[in-house]
Amino acid sequence: MTTDISAHQAGEPGRITEFRRAGLTFPVRDAGPITGEPVLLLHGWPQDSRSWTQVADLLNQAGYRTFAPDLRGASTTAAPRWRWSYRLDALAADVLSMIDQIGRPTHLVGHDWGAVAAWTAAITGHDRVRSLSALSVPHPGAFARSMVTSRQALASWYMYFFQLPVIPELVVRTGLFPRLLRHTGQSAEVAQRDSARVHDRVIARGGLNWYRGMLFSSSRMLRGRVTAPVLQVWSDGDTAVLAKAHTLTRRYADGPFRLEVLPGVSHWIPEEAPEPVSRLLVEHFAAGGSGARAS
Repeated sequence: MTTDISAHQAGEPGRITEFRRAGLTFPVRDAGPITGEPVLLLHGWPQDSRSWTQVADLLNQAGYRTFAPDLRGASTTAAPRWRWSYRLDALAADVLSMIDQIGRPTHLVGHDWGAVAAWTAAITGHDRVRSLSALSVPHPGAFARSMVTSRQALASWYMYFFQLPVIPELVVRTGLFPRLLRHTGQSAEVAQRDSARVHDRVIARGGLNWYRGMLFSSSRMLRGRVTAPVLQVWSDGDTAVLAKAHTLTRRYADGPFRLEVLPGVSHWIPEEAPEPVSRLLVEHFAAGGSGARAS
């Protein structure tokens, strides 16, 4: 390993407590059988690794070793100031570095912005991704297409607001933000937890920069195809990402593709529906994604 790409181990031999890359340190929750197949769980915004707790526990019980890191912008030890630092290429490089530090090809699972990071890593690091599971958010190219072929552009109003300087940081640190999260389907407890995180100015800016940085991303992230088996999971109670983008995603999967819809579930799939999600993941991992393509 190079000096700027290293995993820190502590406690139980072989456990990883943090990933390191290019001067950034990403805390990680490493759990489950030490010799189990590795699963990298990537959270969304405004969440952190805690959003995977229930899913990770169920995967651990099924024999998988899970790694749930706090991603770029989600902790003060990995929160560059400038929006350029949050382009999709940088997020993909973070994830592929984490897989390298795990030391073998990994099942990649992402929710929300974590799904975007997972898609981009799978586009650029084919040989390191055993399977891809994307929750709530589809392939970036499919999402871009849906913006001009459906009502997605209206549903994504907040993405335009987040491009403004300073004002979004102020808004997410007010009492309005937990109410907005409740409106999208979060429980009161989870909304309070996630809104409390962004009271930290650095964390607030880091998360919002995910939205701002996408404008600097290379076009290959919109065109790139994935060879790993893909499980795409959408919930029909999602008010942020609509169905069209998910049905378009099959165009970008060269290997097996499976689309599953969770009825009556909001955007916050990992915490609202951990049991069905874990079952789908275990099926996907075990089958190598060889299930029939969704029609």
